[in-house]
Amino acid sequence: MPLVVPTARPFVRLALGLAGLVVASTGFCIKVQAQPLRVGVSGSAPFVIREGDVTQGISIDVWRDFASSEGLPYKLIPQTSTAASIKNVANGELDVAIGPISITSDRLMIDGIEFTQPYYISHVGLLVSERSPGLWRRLRPFFGWAALSSAGVLLICLFVVGNLIWLTEHRKNPEHFPRHYIRGIGNGMWFALVTLTTVGYGDRAPVTGIGRWISGVWMVVSLIAVSSITAGLASAFTISLAQLGGEPLSEPADLRGVPIAAVRGTTSVKWGNHYEARLTQTDSLEDAIALLEAEGVQGVIFDRPALKYHLLQNPGARQKLAPFSLATEPYGIVIQSGSALERPLDVALVRMQRQGLTGEIADRWIESIPSQREPIEGS
Repeated sequence: MPLVVPTARPFVRLALGLAGLVVASTGFCIKVQAQPLRVGVSGSAPFVIREGDVTQGISIDVWRDFASSEGLPYKLIPQTSTAASIKNVANGELDVAIGPISITSDRLMIDGIEFTQPYYISHVGLLVSERSPGLWRRLRPFFGWAALSSAGVLLICLFVVGNLIWLTEHRKNPEHFPRHYIRGIGNGMWFALVTLTTVGYGDRAPVTGIGRWISGVWMVVSLIAVSSITAGLASAFTISLAQLGGEPLSEPADLRGVPIAAVRGTTSVKWGNHYEARLTQTDSLEDAIALLEAEGVQGVIFDRPALKYHLLQNPGARQKLAPFSLATEPYGIVIQSGSALERPLDVALVRMQRQGLTGEIADRWIESIPSQREPIEGS
């Protein structure tokens, strides 16, 4: 018996030590779970709307429903852009990134992040103006590249032919083509012009064999040139003038060569390039719409829900959505690779979609503007 007491003490100490470790580890886990999730927020209305200290919108409401059902504390952290949100999740500065974040093949290849199940299927739309074209826009086709280049080519041809006629005629036919260069070239170009237009006044005519040969060649060439130039100008003017009224952009193929605005750093730029539009990139949707209002572009490519929300907020705007979509894009939530949130989030998002909750949230924001809510936990 004397040997039992000293032998038991190490086991008692070991048991107490293990118990202490369990308590400490339990306290550490509770401390970790008590830390609010760092949720990065970026994007535009109606998915992310910031009004003072209140942040709301479709993506915010979807996340809040999930966090509320799971009892998760969180803190919304504004981000400068979607790219910044994704980057900060990848490097561990954020736990989650929400907003209108399109799930693309390039983003799926980024190390350190994962996308949840899509919670919204968006469409890429085109905003166009309903305003009547101004005077300059009506006259602009006549001062475009097609008209000016055609006029330039004709002037060069008249100058060349006028010089050739003067060189061959000014010695033997000074009455029609004076020896003075300026007057002689002027008469030569006049002769080339009346020949080109088939008017043929007869006040100027070559008398030398070479002069008549040059004139004959010019008559044939001018017939072909005038026919080609007229046909080209007629097509250019018809297309330009047709775009002034009616439905100038009725399908995606109509975007080719048309001046269009897109927000820099968004997938709108990708689709604008895909359809070969003449893109102008802006820093924000507001800047792109301002460019459309100033008639600097003929349309704005952006997410269709955001464009619809813009029209809802500005009922007096003389703008409308084009009757087609350029692409379909799924939106997802970005989390860190290996995050414990992945499965609960996927399950919750699928459940919300099957129950129609996601659609109800989207309809509240896109079909009508909800009243501003009081900020709740995590905002």
